[in-house]
Amino acid sequence: QVQLVESGGALVQAGSSLRLSCAASGRTFSSYGMGWFRRASGKEREFVAAISWNGARTYTADSVKGRFTISRDNARNTVYLQMNSLRPEDTAVYYCAVSSYSDIRTLVRNYNYWGQGTQVTVSS
Repeated sequence: QVQLVESGGALVQAGSSLRLSCAASGRTFSSYGMGWFRRASGKEREFVAAISWNGARTYTADSVKGRFTISRDNARNTVYLQMNSLRPEDTAVYYCAVSSYSDIRTLVRNYNYWGQGTQVTVSS
């Protein structure tokens, strides 16, 4: 059974940093791209960052560019999201996902496995 488990979410003050982790089990995802999405209260799920199968290419949304970095460790079947200079508008539930493709994808429909999410709350 495929399982993605996110961790690292917390309540922090604006300007702080957090590192989210997503551990995958049940199969190996080293051939597939992975991504992070978030859903703020009352809003739709939105793309945050994506990484190609081997980590050679990454892409981040404009709203987090320069502050968030996605990385992966295929030996550990884990993907990370380093979040710096956090802002109150970054408050959301953050989800990791595995793509159906090996390259960068930004649309929800291109991802077929999802974690349960981890809450990030940034206070002003």
